[in-house]
Amino acid sequence: MPRLLVVEDNEESRDGLSRHLRRKGFEVAVAMDGQQGIEAARAGVPDLILMDMSLPILDGWEATRQLKADPATRHIPVIALTAHAMAGDREKALQAGCDEYEAKPVEFARLFAKIQTLLGNSAPTNGDSHG
Repeated sequence: MPRLLVVEDNEESRDGLSRHLRRKGFEVAVAMDGQQGIEAARAGVPDLILMDMSLPILDGWEATRQLKADPATRHIPVIALTAHAMAGDREKALQAGCDEYEAKPVEFARLFAKIQTLLGNSAPTNGDSHG
């Protein structure tokens, strides 16, 4: 079962995303700020990270840069999540080391497709993943 790390400070967003991903067949760990996200990624080495960019303590941009600079975690795909979808944000996320980008509110079918692409054969295929 693929392990995902959801780094999100908003409880409602974090809980909704986690529930949806668990129903899709993922094991989900959560962190509430960028520093916790780095620590959780190093401790549990998830298969993929969903990283909110607007986080307390350490924002998602810097957390992603640190994860991608660390040989122990640089291989983990990171999908940036941001409610502030403005021109240039996708490029900024990719420059910070994110592998993909998703604007909030999250469209689950599109996000799931991105997760499947990044995880390849290890992604679960149950649920409504054909749409």
